[in-house]
Amino acid sequence: MSGKKKGLGRGLSALFGDEKPKDKPQEIRQTNTVSISDLSRNRYQPRQHFSEEKLEELANSIKKNGIIQPIAVRPNKTDKGKYEIVAGERRWMAAQRAGLHEIPVTILDLSDVESLEVAIVENIQRDDLNPIEEARGYKRLNEEFKYDHDSISKLMSKSRSHVSNTLRLLTLPRDVVAMLEEGTLTSGQARPLIGLGNASSIAEEIVSKNYSARKVEYLVKSKKSGGSREKNYDANILKAQDKIEKVLGLKVNIFNRKNNSGRVVIEYKDLEQFEQVSDLLTKR
Repeated sequence: MSGKKKGLGRGLSALFGDEKPKDKPQEIRQTNTVSISDLSRNRYQPRQHFSEEKLEELANSIKKNGIIQPIAVRPNKTDKGKYEIVAGERRWMAAQRAGLHEIPVTILDLSDVESLEVAIVENIQRDDLNPIEEARGYKRLNEEFKYDHDSISKLMSKSRSHVSNTLRLLTLPRDVVAMLEEGTLTSGQARPLIGLGNASSIAEEIVSKNYSARKVEYLVKSKKSGGSREKNYDANILKAQDKIEKVLGLKVNIFNRKNNSGRVVIEYKDLEQFEQVSDLLTKR
């Protein structure tokens, strides 16, 4: 795929202080304040859902302390003298609620792709995006700006598998996607449902019964095998697995037979983890 990017873009490096742009030092300049009405939301903003409660909390804080960190903006290409928000949209919305007429900004000269980069990185660093917003941001980088999965993973400091798995969430049915957007379903609970014809009904079962991500994996495996393995996934066994995993920090599988005999399998990925298990089991 052409147009592959590496590392932080020029706009990101400038905004987050990783390096100073050498070719155009005038690209970034500070200004004291601009009218709040001269700002518009970022058309590349991946975040669509804002918590009313958190907005109100921020508005109250701004009333008391003002805006401490300037909002990052870039000149509006179609409306001279106006600005488009690059990072800080939530602060801008809260400032309006707080009754401010002017706010501090940092003006940046960024391209469209750099504006999207900054918006995604800023939100992900603050854990503000739900999984679907994150996936749609990655999709725009991939489709509109020709980033491949490796480039996105480097840009976002995420593993390639995280990027690929996050993008795959967009293939789920609309109602399951809506559950992810609303926060009633987590990405860990939803991932095993990808590619299933009955994903919607399973998702409803997950939410109604509050299944853990591990339980969902077993549930999906059971349904794929026609329910023949459901006997291995007793709720008490799953609870015991989760408890042991939290203590060890490793993946554990318990296989329990009808006569209550069975085996416990502890998985390790490297010699360090093996030695950790060995030490725990040989302690006296």
